[in-house]
Amino acid sequence: MKKKETTQSTSDPLLAFREEFPILAKTTYLVSNSLGPMPRTVPEKLAEYARDWGELGVMAWNRGWWEQPVEVGNEIAPLINAGSGEIVMMPNVTIAQTAVLSAIDFPRDRDTVVMTELDFPSVRYAYAEMARRLGARVVVVRSDDGITIDPDKLLSAIDERTRLVAVSHVLFRSAYIMDANAICARAHDLGALVSLDSFHAVGVVPVDVKRSRTDFLTGGALKWLCGGPGACFLYVSPAVRDQLKPALNGTRVIPALYAAAEGPKLLRRAGITAIREKSLRLTSRLMELADARGYKVNAPRAAERRGGTVALDVPHGYEVTQHLLSRNVLVDYRVGAGIRIAPHFFTSEEELEFAVSEIETALESGSWRRFSEKIAVVT
Repeated sequence: MKKKETTQSTSDPLLAFREEFPILAKTTYLVSNSLGPMPRTVPEKLAEYARDWGELGVMAWNRGWWEQPVEVGNEIAPLINAGSGEIVMMPNVTIAQTAVLSAIDFPRDRDTVVMTELDFPSVRYAYAEMARRLGARVVVVRSDDGITIDPDKLLSAIDERTRLVAVSHVLFRSAYIMDANAICARAHDLGALVSLDSFHAVGVVPVDVKRSRTDFLTGGALKWLCGGPGACFLYVSPAVRDQLKPALNGTRVIPALYAAAEGPKLLRRAGITAIREKSLRLTSRLMELADARGYKVNAPRAAERRGGTVALDVPHGYEVTQHLLSRNVLVDYRVGAGIRIAPHFFTSEEELEFAVSEIETALESGSWRRFSEKIAVVT
């Protein structure tokens, strides 16, 4: 299926980055919240890995492999205002967050981990299981609407018994931005540590670890950073780095590290400020298009609380998503949120209009019925 043509515009210099992502020539790519598109330089980097392994064998460990977890971290560091050597690459965020938890002791008067109902499920599960074994208890702040977390309720949950606050920076279902600065300030005032899961923030929302003074921050190259699977990262503040020692560690995913830095390099060239400004403009436009058709929008209306994704909760949402995919409009679907549409710095406004028009076509024509027998999977 031929994709809608995209008009280059001198008023949007970020569209020049489209040529860096080959898949954009044949798809309307609106799913960087799940998996960012592959930069055109990645195949050669993976070929370099194959050559290094093939020609050096075990000697490759001492010719660069040992250093790669920190060197790739240094490519990401400027995007969160971290210093050189303050980030190390990890296989996934759940392992990175569990490594943080494994480094912390929980005395009787400091035995609480504060989380929220809307944190990513795999991270919540790991904390619930590991905390219990470490003698800690997990306090979960509930959501009133399934979309946001009341900031006052979260801050009130942090008290003198809190040892660690481990929450998402941007909620994965709704792209609601939590107030990281306020969370860190409250936790530190009461003597607690903070571990932010910024997977859905870094690359599309400005993140500044020095300003927030977070103790730990995790994220991944998989989504907004366009760095591919198997490469997540852990930032550790210099203030706590020498005080804590994790009980969990392991070998990094070396092939993934060869590819992981290519996307962050492009984002640094584009500039996170420009990326954020465009993201707000495109997500605002997306909500306008949805409002005009009466579609329910599951995303924060306030710009300062909105990340890079807008979820549209339309009738037969899963089936409509399959219609979009059949038209090479790449999005994903989450039960309780809807069709998640995630424009990025290379997206044109015409592509958003095309995507929403295809939703309208699927609903009005009944073409969604062709997909009613398919089984939903998480992407």
